[in-house]
Amino acid sequence: MSKPKVILAYSGGLDTSVMIPWLKEHYHCDVVAMCADLGQQDELSGLEEKALKTGAVKLYVEDLRETFVTDYIFPTLRAGAIYERKYLLGTSFARPIIAKRQVEIAAKEEATMVAHGATGKGNDQVRFELTYMALNPDLKIIAPWKDPQWDLHSREACLDYAAHHKIPVSQSKKRIYSEDRNIWHISHEGGALEDIGREAPEDVYTLSKPLEKASDKPEYVDIQFEQGVPIKVNNQTLDPITLLEALNQIGAEHAIGQLDLIENRLVGIKSRGVYETPGGAILVEAIRRLEQIVLDRDSLREKDRLAITYADLVYDGRWFTPLRESLDSFFTTLHRHTTGSVRLKLYKGNIIPAGVSSPYSAYIQDLASFTDTDFYDQKDATGFIRIYGLPTKVNGLIRRQGASS
Repeated sequence: MSKPKVILAYSGGLDTSVMIPWLKEHYHCDVVAMCADLGQQDELSGLEEKALKTGAVKLYVEDLRETFVTDYIFPTLRAGAIYERKYLLGTSFARPIIAKRQVEIAAKEEATMVAHGATGKGNDQVRFELTYMALNPDLKIIAPWKDPQWDLHSREACLDYAAHHKIPVSQSKKRIYSEDRNIWHISHEGGALEDIGREAPEDVYTLSKPLEKASDKPEYVDIQFEQGVPIKVNNQTLDPITLLEALNQIGAEHAIGQLDLIENRLVGIKSRGVYETPGGAILVEAIRRLEQIVLDRDSLREKDRLAITYADLVYDGRWFTPLRESLDSFFTTLHRHTTGSVRLKLYKGNIIPAGVSSPYSAYIQDLASFTDTDFYDQKDATGFIRIYGLPTKVNGLIRRQGASS
C-alpha cells in the first residue's frame, strides 16, 4: 500500500527545509515539494538536489512569473491597493498563486494533504489556508508551526534541528532575518528588526543600495501605460517580466522603494518589516501621476476608497472571493482611458514628477491658467458661489441670531 502524499510549499529556506524530514517522521507520508518561481533568481539554484537530499520524493519548480505579474501584480497596481498607507503587498499576493498551484499539483499527484511553512503568528497561514479552502475544501491542511507535535518554537531551534539532521541552510544565527523575495519585492523580518527602537541595520538591504550609497546622479525614466497596464520603459516595449526587472534594476541604484513599517497583522499582532520594492514603487507613482490627468474627481475618490478594501482583501488572504473579482471588473472599466506616458526623476530615494501626457487628458492648459478664455467666463463664478454657499450663509445668519438673542 502506497503512502499518503503531502504537497509542501517549499522555498528551500530554513522552515520548509526542516519540515520535509519532520513531515515524513510525524505523518508517515511521502513529501512532494513544490517551489513557485516568482522571480527569486539565484535562490532557486540547487533547490532540487537539496529537496531530494532532505527527503522529498519529488520537487516541482513551477515558473509562474508571467502569470504572477499579469494576473496578480498588475491588477493590484491598477486598484492602487496599498496596505496601511505604505505596504505594496509583495508577499500578500504571492501566497494565493503558490497555494493555487499546490492544489493543482495535489490533484495531479492524487495527494490528500497540503502543507505550508507559515507560522501561527503571521498572515501567511491565512493566505495559504483560505486559498486551499476556496479551491479544494477536501484537502487536509498541515501547518507544522501550529501542530501540537511541532517542538521547534524559534528560528534558533530550527537551525539546531537542521544541523542535527545535516540539512543545509543559508541562514545563520548572526543574520537570522526571515526573508521573502519575488519579482515585486523582498521583505525582511525578525532578528535585529524586532527592536523597534533601533534603525534598520545597513546589511538588511539586499535588493537595493542603502540610501547613503545610492547614485549621486539623478536618472530619468519614462513609463508608458495602456489602460492602466505598463507596456514600455524608456520607449522600449517590454514583456511584463522584463519590464519589472528593468525597473527593479533602475530603482535599486537610487534606493527607491525602501520601507520600514510597523504594521498590524491580521491576527492582531503588530510587527516590523523592512521592504524593498524598487520597481513597484516607481510604477505606483507613475500610474498615480497618470490618473491625476485622466480621472475625474468623483472617480478618483471612489477608486481611493475601494483601494483600501482591495488592499485588505489581498492582505487578509481573500484573493479568491467574489468581492475581489468584482472589484477587478470595476478597476478594469475605470482604467479604460488610463493610457499615456509618465516621466519620473529618481534621486536618493525620491521619485520626482518630470512630465505626463495622455490622449485622454482632462488637463487643458488654457483653462487651468490665470488667463481669461472663451471657454470659461470668470464672472459665472459669482453666481455659482452664491448658490453653492447658500447653506453656509443661512447657517451663519442662524448663528448670528442665536448669539444676539
